[in-house]
Amino acid sequence: MDADLLKIGPREFSSRLFVGTGKFPSPDIMLKSVIASGSEMITVAMKRVNLMNEATDDMLTHINRDHVQLLPNTSGVRDAKEAVLAAQMSREIFHTDFIKLEIHPDPKYLMPDPVETLKATETLAADGFVVLPYIQADPVLCKLLEEAGASAVMPLGAPIGSNRGLVTKDLLEIIIEQSNLPVVIDAGLGAPSHAAQAMEMGADAVLVNTAIATAGDPVEMAEAFKLAVIAGRKARLAQLGAQSLTAVASSPLTSFLNS
Repeated sequence: MDADLLKIGPREFSSRLFVGTGKFPSPDIMLKSVIASGSEMITVAMKRVNLMNEATDDMLTHINRDHVQLLPNTSGVRDAKEAVLAAQMSREIFHTDFIKLEIHPDPKYLMPDPVETLKATETLAADGFVVLPYIQADPVLCKLLEEAGASAVMPLGAPIGSNRGLVTKDLLEIIIEQSNLPVVIDAGLGAPSHAAQAMEMGADAVLVNTAIATAGDPVEMAEAFKLAVIAGRKARLAQLGAQSLTAVASSPLTSFLNS
């Protein structure tokens, strides 16, 4: 059987678990967790990187970029203009066209701005960026982003860092059904079971940060998410059995009852 690879932009990935690098207790635990997760796509916020002094304990010194695609994100920008500038800076700093587009001007709920996100996607895609926009679970917006040149869509399962799981499940199912792009469930997944469910629904990948980084044992939790994503993807490919409102016997009982 051919390898079940995920293609985003010019790259293919065997792992469908993307992980973030924030909130970990230490760079060492972050590195061990990334390795345990098996992830090949790691997000990094530009605002957290020390660009002036490479001798500091900067996270970039802990990631093997030969095996991992860095996905810089524009977290902290407030509109399309700031997002485009941040993406252009990230291209120079990280030497990659991949960009996770995040525009959330509201500091309390961190909800992404759909209008500014669409504007920025159009500009960045035209400039050759591999754009992965973080958005609310909006099926209409996902189709517009597809037309604008996005390489994937990243609808939220729940608010960032909430660990509440697939609160937007009904809308995510519509997005997955309609999308011609990879769908990456981003934000809000709090347990490996949430990731498995997302994959069973047909998501192409999930992105997890807080649930791993703030766990009692981040390294073990990273491996748990890895296994959950693999299990969920296998279940999707194997095709789940139909659900029924009534009981259905596993073995025929007719002969026994009539004897």
